[in-house]
Amino acid sequence: MKYNIALLKGDGIGPEIVDSAVAVMKKTAEKFGHSFVFTEYPIGGYAIDNCGEPLPKDTVEGCLASDSVLLGAVGGPKWDELSGDMRPEKALLGIRAALGLYTNLRPAKLYPALKDASPLRSDIVSQGFDIMIVRELTGGIYFGERGYRQGKYGEEAFDTEAYSVMEIERIGRAAFDAAMKRSKRVASIDKANVLETSRLWRKTMHALAAEYPEVEYRDVLVDNAAMQLVRDPKQFDVIVTSNMFGDILSDEASQITGSIGMLASASLGDGKRGMYEPIHGSAPDIAGQDKANPIATILSAAMMLRYSFGLSAEADCIEKAVDSVLENGWRTADIMGSAEGDPLGCTQMTEKVLEAL
Repeated sequence: MKYNIALLKGDGIGPEIVDSAVAVMKKTAEKFGHSFVFTEYPIGGYAIDNCGEPLPKDTVEGCLASDSVLLGAVGGPKWDELSGDMRPEKALLGIRAALGLYTNLRPAKLYPALKDASPLRSDIVSQGFDIMIVRELTGGIYFGERGYRQGKYGEEAFDTEAYSVMEIERIGRAAFDAAMKRSKRVASIDKANVLETSRLWRKTMHALAAEYPEVEYRDVLVDNAAMQLVRDPKQFDVIVTSNMFGDILSDEASQITGSIGMLASASLGDGKRGMYEPIHGSAPDIAGQDKANPIATILSAAMMLRYSFGLSAEADCIEKAVDSVLENGWRTADIMGSAEGDPLGCTQMTEKVLEAL
């Protein structure tokens, strides 16, 4: 099979980690007899510098014409003083909307080999955890009306949160469907004791839960969810929540795994094409120094094979290679923990994964 993949390397460590994932995908293609065709497009700060805008039209058209998209990272201090519409991060919202990607899947798994890197107590990490966070991606406060106005105390800024029943239903179904393939447990996160949007969210989720009698469902207030993630993460299987709550909780969940450099993500819509990216940022402080951890991007590529192309055996192969590398004690700097020896660089870690493949 031949698959056309758009590469959005972006800024900071983006080019390094995307190149690592591409190398792993090429090796996987050799093993299984597939053909991946990669085409690069500019995005973020790189696009601002070279094209005058964070999300050029050609990038959007190239992604729409592809079978799937692999993204590195965008942003950095170089562009921090730009206006909101010109910031690199604006490209992320734009490309998600252009591709109709409303579901974000963010797995947070504690690898046994990395339990010492987790900030949680040993009695908590010894139980392990494997969580799938399902985040609504194209609605809510990030896409609501915003601006400035004169208020009671003078100039004030406002951002508006709004959700429709349709938006809640479709992300809810994605969560329940994911749970049916896992341990059949869904925790819906909201702030229904305060927010009207959360009350509609909860009402809609309750109606959906009735359609999935096999799934154990519960509501959790977002502040309690933040606490429970560090107190007893094993209690969660699938978490479903809004755009902003999902943004915050998924970063918290990533940190308790030991490193944000280990976590992949998939952004999906109604079709098979998706956008896959590590959840960490562009890490400009280590960009170009061969210090980045490529594993999150490599695992994002594995998610692409599974969710967009239906290549589960190939995805399993990549994930098992990563497991093998970690079990053999190889580490980048961010996941060293109490391990002995010198950390590997991005290139060396990629080579270890390729050897394991």
